[in-house]
Amino acid sequence: MTSIASIPRKLPLLLVTEDVLLPGSSIRVSVTSSANINMVKSRLLSKSSLSSSIIGVLPKEPGQFESDDIGAMHNIGTAALVVQVTGTNWPRPSFTLLVTGLCRFRLDKLVMEVPYPVGVVTQLDKLSIDDDDDENPEFAALVENFRSESTKLLDMLDVSSPVVARLKKMLNSIPHTMLADLVASLTKASFTEKLEILDAIDLMERFKKALPLLVRQVKMLEVIRKGTSLESNPGRRMIMPFQNIADGPKTSKRSDDEMDGNSDTNDLLELQKKLKEAKLPQHARKIVIKDLQRLKRMGPFSPEHGVIRSWLELIADLPWAKASQETLDIHKARKDLDADHYAMDKLKRRVLEYLAVRQLKNTLRGPILCFVGPPGVGKTSVGRSIANTLGREFYRISLGGICNQSDIRGHRRTYIGSMPGRIIQGLKVVGVNNPVFLLDEIDKMGSGIHGDPASALLEVLDPEQNCSFVDHYLNVPFDLSQVMFIATANTTKSIPAPLLDRMELIHVPGYTQEEKMEIAEIHLLPKQLREHGLDSSHMVLPQDSLKALTAQYTREAGVRTLERKLGALCRAVAVQVAEMKLKKTSDDPNIDSITDEAVNDMRGSDTLDGSVDVAPCAIPPQLPIILDEAALEDILGPPIYDSDDIWSRLGVPGVAVGLSVSLAGGNVMMVEASKMEGDGEIVLTGQLGNVMQESAHLALNWVRTASREYGLKLDGEMMSHTDIHIHFPAGSVGKDGPSAGVTIATALVSLFSGRPVASDVAMTGEITLRGIVLPVGGIKEKVLAAHRAGMRRVIIPKKCEKDLVDVPDSIKKDLFIIPVSHVDEVLQAAFEGGFHANVQLDQVRGAITSKL
Repeated sequence: MTSIASIPRKLPLLLVTEDVLLPGSSIRVSVTSSANINMVKSRLLSKSSLSSSIIGVLPKEPGQFESDDIGAMHNIGTAALVVQVTGTNWPRPSFTLLVTGLCRFRLDKLVMEVPYPVGVVTQLDKLSIDDDDDENPEFAALVENFRSESTKLLDMLDVSSPVVARLKKMLNSIPHTMLADLVASLTKASFTEKLEILDAIDLMERFKKALPLLVRQVKMLEVIRKGTSLESNPGRRMIMPFQNIADGPKTSKRSDDEMDGNSDTNDLLELQKKLKEAKLPQHARKIVIKDLQRLKRMGPFSPEHGVIRSWLELIADLPWAKASQETLDIHKARKDLDADHYAMDKLKRRVLEYLAVRQLKNTLRGPILCFVGPPGVGKTSVGRSIANTLGREFYRISLGGICNQSDIRGHRRTYIGSMPGRIIQGLKVVGVNNPVFLLDEIDKMGSGIHGDPASALLEVLDPEQNCSFVDHYLNVPFDLSQVMFIATANTTKSIPAPLLDRMELIHVPGYTQEEKMEIAEIHLLPKQLREHGLDSSHMVLPQDSLKALTAQYTREAGVRTLERKLGALCRAVAVQVAEMKLKKTSDDPNIDSITDEAVNDMRGSDTLDGSVDVAPCAIPPQLPIILDEAALEDILGPPIYDSDDIWSRLGVPGVAVGLSVSLAGGNVMMVEASKMEGDGEIVLTGQLGNVMQESAHLALNWVRTASREYGLKLDGEMMSHTDIHIHFPAGSVGKDGPSAGVTIATALVSLFSGRPVASDVAMTGEITLRGIVLPVGGIKEKVLAAHRAGMRRVIIPKKCEKDLVDVPDSIKKDLFIIPVSHVDEVLQAAFEGGFHANVQLDQVRGAITSKL
């Protein structure tokens, strides 16, 4: 094997966990501990001589000591030649060594422990490969029997492996001093069994310990070959392998001790049994049988062994025919949905429709729903509620930030570290083929150099194609038609049109102030009290305080900020309660704690103001703590949103209130216009998008065109010496969209006429050059935003009246909604007393005043 006569007296030591290197065999060792890394850097990478490439490999059992601990290392090891060193320094140093065993040695003592261990060793095996001729008959028979069993083993192993093919050719020429170690390295044995072979210094003892392992391996492979052999009858070709696999332990004559000795073979039999129980479809069964035959012919050291094994385990774990029992009770579903979520009528109605059709037709495919709405309105939580209502398993997949199609469709099996996509992984986790999958934040996917995940979702979310979804790693069609997919998004603008076309959109708008108060009282406040160890006996939040909290400290479409504010209130009360209990305990050292029963027994009668009379020695009279508006300001600070903030900026010519929609719901948008001496330029500020800039230019041109009609002093001479500045406050927030045309036009008319716009009017709509008001979207969100801001009148396009159906009746009662079809109608409604033109509108509508 090597030309050196003996190994060095001192050897650097490499500590290996859960593996044993036998002389004549080769293994790959991962180097991750600091001591082993220091040895590689100092000994192997810095020198190139043959002696510097010889190290001592010592096995150690895992779990008994730390990776760098050398106090419990084995005293018998293998001197090895380092054939190859590969590694990396990023993100942390790690190396992989290919080592070939030379001979055994005994560790006499350690002469160095830092930075890596070095020991004085005694060589136990000769490096010469000459056979001894004076063999006794018993030993010769033992060697002959060993060679015969070795031939059987090599015949059953995969000859495509270079190690197996080379050993098969050289078997008869291998000296018996090396034969036992070489063949034992090919068998599947435990760490303890291989350690016994390493400790067998006597050659006959070594053969006696290795022969049972060899015989056991041969018998196991014979059982697997019989269990996976296909009969000649084509009709039984698909079922016989799995039947024999399941009956393998019964038909085999091997003992239980032999079975326990080869854990890998037992695992393979168990895997094949699981494949039978998985009830694979016919197309998958064909492929699995083929790969099972490859796996049983393949040696455990083949590079493909682990790949095929992992793939078969995934096949066995997938729910090909396992489904959860659905709960098809419409009355119970309606009750559960109403109990879990307030409002959301359209969403609940769609779920009940699905349940009704599912009850009438059990083969209905799972719908593809997409909940679109601002953050914090309960899109994600309602998906989990739907799963509980249906009695199905629930699995959430977060798609935010995904830019690789492999996250959806998996990697090819040929890649190192390949794995299935998130869809197949989710099915493996839930264990049924009809779960509820929540594809969260589907509008926040990106695309990069590794493909477009939105395009990969097309097959998943297409009801006509997902019945045969093919994951790249699985490479076998899987039926997703029974899965109920629910996607969530804040907006549909960033979702590609082909993907959007495959989903049924259900808009989930923001909540009104009244709805927020109901949600806080029914769901949020009890939840926060439980999480902070409180109850209604410790804290009371009156209706007036709750109304002030929702109006002055939150201004959002959802309820996340409201829940955080409630949590802040509970924390402040928790501090007071804890201090009260601490003071009570310090006043009376005999009282360690006050139980709820004792408190109830010591309570007196309720007074008229809601407080509770209790005995002086029972509980402090401050409980329950009632949080009024003054307490809110003490805990949360001054109100964040002042209702007078908008009103203070109104009543000035050139200011109008518009309405917009963002990812967070509807918003009130101020538009300010001013004029100054200049060169006739128009200045737009407020981080406006292209569409809004065009709306501003369009509104200014319409005002110039209709200036004579409305008596505005806005001729060409004046415009050539006047600059106009249009500003949208909150400049750090980007703004874009076609909804500000009427607002900008009204602000400009107010600026040039010197008349302020009515302070209780908000408006939305786009205009044309002829003054026609065009419809826009997000009417419900905008109306809710106007109501939250305290507006009393809302101007909307006349063609958007149909969208008012989604607005709650309580909101429509508080607002006076004005539908308009022309800018003139906007001006009549926006100014107190109207805005009268100099001439009849019918005579000049559409006419363009020009000095040409």
